[in-house]
Amino acid sequence: MSSERALEILRSVFGYDRFRGDQAEIIDTLSGGQDALVLMPTGGGKSLCYQIPALIRPGVGIVVSPLIALMKDQVDAAAALGIRAACLNSTLGFREQQWIEEQLTRGELDLLYIAPERLLTDRMLELLGNAELALFAIDEAHCVSQWGHDFRPEYQQLSILHERFPGVPRVALTATADARTRGEIVAQLRLQRARQFVASFDRPNIRYAINDGQNPRARLWSFLEREHPEDAGIVYCLSRSKVESTAEWLAGKGRVALPYHAGLPAAARQRHQERFLREEGVIIVATIAFGMGIDKPDVRFVAHLSLPKSIEAYYQETGRAGRDGEPANAWMAYGLQDVISLRQMVESSTAPDAQKRIMQNKLQAMLGLCELSSCRRQALLAYFGETLAEPCGNCDNCLNPPQVWNGTEAARKALSCVYRTGQRFGVNYVIDVLIGKDDERIVNNRHNQLSTYGIGADISQNQWRSVFRQLITAGYLRADMERYGALTLTPESRPLLRGEIEVHFRKQTRPSKEKSVRKKIETVLENAADERLFERLREERLSIARELGVPPYVIFHDSTLREMAVQQPLTPEGLLQISGVGESKLEKFGEAFLAVIHEFQLMSQDG
Repeated sequence: MSSERALEILRSVFGYDRFRGDQAEIIDTLSGGQDALVLMPTGGGKSLCYQIPALIRPGVGIVVSPLIALMKDQVDAAAALGIRAACLNSTLGFREQQWIEEQLTRGELDLLYIAPERLLTDRMLELLGNAELALFAIDEAHCVSQWGHDFRPEYQQLSILHERFPGVPRVALTATADARTRGEIVAQLRLQRARQFVASFDRPNIRYAINDGQNPRARLWSFLEREHPEDAGIVYCLSRSKVESTAEWLAGKGRVALPYHAGLPAAARQRHQERFLREEGVIIVATIAFGMGIDKPDVRFVAHLSLPKSIEAYYQETGRAGRDGEPANAWMAYGLQDVISLRQMVESSTAPDAQKRIMQNKLQAMLGLCELSSCRRQALLAYFGETLAEPCGNCDNCLNPPQVWNGTEAARKALSCVYRTGQRFGVNYVIDVLIGKDDERIVNNRHNQLSTYGIGADISQNQWRSVFRQLITAGYLRADMERYGALTLTPESRPLLRGEIEVHFRKQTRPSKEKSVRKKIETVLENAADERLFERLREERLSIARELGVPPYVIFHDSTLREMAVQQPLTPEGLLQISGVGESKLEKFGEAFLAVIHEFQLMSQDG
């Protein structure tokens, strides 16, 4: 019976005809009062998995969400669907909080979003004890793992929900968790009896591309002009200073680019985030402080100008692109300094040795993904224990296969030069010795008399940098930042120096010229008239969104507007057939969008 009710809610409230993947089974599990652990990629429809059971079961669904800055938009999106939703956090005034608490105890809410810090207070637990509860949804559940990439200690205290409310079903949801993290979620949240649903990690609509060359900014700009001249996106950088300078540089190029990092005043962060969510074509340049819980569906690209610390972080950050299922780009440029800096961050960490080793292994896996010459998607999925039988055909290595060369001789020259210069100098100096540069420092150190002086003159300086980056990545060399990046040999370098093993390197890549993902999106619209109507519908959506003070995607997703532009319905019944149009949105917005379509058809006939 609950499955029939779930499908009815899916159609009438959310405007979709059928469930995807495990959604129906997860909803049935929770509606029946059982616990669940859900691993589903970003954009896979996790929110439906708790929203629909909260509407089926008596009482209110409590959603534990880590970012209070996004709660209002989540509440606005639910309200647009006719769901009685609210949030409790520190941004609300006393009277507003009091009113929401009264709604909670009177049973007048379907969903209530709460940060874990607020949920764990004695007052909040007492309030929940006096309310009828449908379920607990613990979003971003990977935050519970101290071995994960986004640990939040308060998440480990959420086991209290099992102790205080044993009869209320709980669902833990995340897009990013390897086997070890999954085990810790189960243990920490007391979910031993929960049904586990692990969906495919594959996001086939995202094209992965990793660049290893020089001039990353120039490459980024070329990528943006070619693929995303007007689109919204995110650019991640490792440091606050790099965030600021990159945002300023993009703004100077004519793009609307806003910085976001923990060093900005809270009001500025909030303002920039709201502009990103509510305006079209805004680029956020951010540290990893930005992004968790971002619901904006039409982020067309995520770019990294710094190397992420782990594959989990990379997967979660790139997963913020293309949540609407339409083609999107995950683009990255990284260099030697990224490798050195991140290795140094791990080595200088105050974490226990066991956790340091895990951090080192995660970084090594990330570096391995970067230097890979085969399908990146296959490697990415394999990391999460999933097998992709065939190369994906939609990553840079598949579309533009890299050349690989036997770098054994070059590697031995590089390692020998590091050794003969005393393991006291950084990459640039060693390269200068290898290419035989006439330099005062080299002469003063008498390194122009070494056997390795000038033996690498047949290789360019840029290619030597690539060689050293890959040697450091592979663990044959390490850079000691306490000695200004001085290179030292590792034990792993000995068999290579002795000629017992070979190494192969990727050749440096050039920006690829493959067909743009933007073209794939444009081909969904059948002709120029469809495109003009689509733009008119977007204008109407933006006008309504500004009037209501909500992000445009809360009204309708781009994919819904595209379907309207192609089908051009003229009646409420016809509009209900469009995916993403439910009864609540039809009642609120249907008349306005039907008027746009009707006016467009009249103008087309006159023209």
